[in-house]
Amino acid sequence: MSKVNDIHTLSDEALIEACLKNDRRYQEALYRKFADQMYRVAITYSKDEDEAADILQDGFINVFRKLDRYKFQGSFEGWIRRIIVNKALEHYRAKRRKEEVIREFHEQQNLVSDELLASIQAKEIVNLVNHLPDKAGMVLKLYAIEGYAHKEIADLMGISEGTSKSQLNRARGLLRERLEKLNGPE
Repeated sequence: MSKVNDIHTLSDEALIEACLKNDRRYQEALYRKFADQMYRVAITYSKDEDEAADILQDGFINVFRKLDRYKFQGSFEGWIRRIIVNKALEHYRAKRRKEEVIREFHEQQNLVSDELLASIQAKEIVNLVNHLPDKAGMVLKLYAIEGYAHKEIADLMGISEGTSKSQLNRARGLLRERLEKLNGPE
């Protein structure tokens, strides 16, 4: 039992070493030791508490994934802080990409009439997307739903950035054609 009480008095190095052995008690102790400070960092870079909580959670997932990379040089708290700030920047970029996608969608909305969209059910749209050619469908989902940039998609899929862009355009064109077919001739 004294071991459990000693968790809170461990040095960062001892705590890290215990965490690297996947001991959940020590991982929780590490989280509790730094969570309040890192939440304050996250809230600085977010618009609200929910977003800050997401940043904190995602950041600590990265902390535990990368813990074996910490070389005990410099402040451990500073190392965690960098991860949290980087996660906040990722959230910001993802949110910005989603806003760009939404804006782009609204700009392209005039290509498809309101009547056409009104006549289509959400299930039909999902079905249409799921029946796109594999590469085009994957690029569309990664770009429009997940908010990835073309460079990220290219890296993830092992294709060029140009291929990612052309596959997105292909997916949009195929969707437009299929939506028009569903609506029938006017």
